[in-house]
Amino acid sequence: MRILLATSTALLLAACSGATASPAPSGEGASVAAAQPAVASVGDPAHPVVVELYQSQGCSSCPPADRVVNKLADRADVIPLSFAVTYWDNLGWKDVFGSPAYTARQWDYAHFAGRAQVATPQVIVNGRDAVLGSREGELNAAIARNVVKTGPTITAAGGKVTVGSGKATNATVWVVRYDPRTIDVAIQAGENGGRTIPHRNIVKQLVNVGQWSGKAASFALPAAPAGLKTAVLVQNGKGGPILSAAKI
Repeated sequence: MRILLATSTALLLAACSGATASPAPSGEGASVAAAQPAVASVGDPAHPVVVELYQSQGCSSCPPADRVVNKLADRADVIPLSFAVTYWDNLGWKDVFGSPAYTARQWDYAHFAGRAQVATPQVIVNGRDAVLGSREGELNAAIARNVVKTGPTITAAGGKVTVGSGKATNATVWVVRYDPRTIDVAIQAGENGGRTIPHRNIVKQLVNVGQWSGKAASFALPAAPAGLKTAVLVQNGKGGPILSAAKI
């Protein structure tokens, strides 16, 4: 078994199991998700829990986590976001959605929590709990215990997002744009060569629109690429807990 762990100074082999198969035809297809049984909400849609999956198409342990997090996409009480990291890109397949900004965000969580390394597939729940993405039961338990109802309100109108008043702090307001479709990617090389991996809620844009101090404040929304959905996250500190979140 091989696992990829990233440290602040180097990339070390040590987190995903190796896998090889015959190459698949190249290309990326996008389709509306096939009809699936509705998933009942278990939390509070007015206070959705942010579920951030850190994964890579080059990691053979990631497809099971993709499937688990994909199931959450239709839940009203959850904001599942799939961040494609880049530290697998030199091992045979470059993730077509990868961004150094997403790798940096995972590192922010690691540093805030005192972890010396990052790995895939990791899920961060509301900026607090870190769980293995393929462990569905553990993930659902983490979602249930991380519902936050004390954060500021988030509303949007007229090209602006407004964060209501709350406890004094120094928080970042993030605007996240993600693709709600099921996107099937045929992997041609690397540990997942020959497989087609379905993704949902792939993050395409992550923008820091300003700081929130605890006083009500409005922030301009960046232009939205066509077809993407928007979430707003109010996050305490760099890599700290999510204080409030909303789909707008």
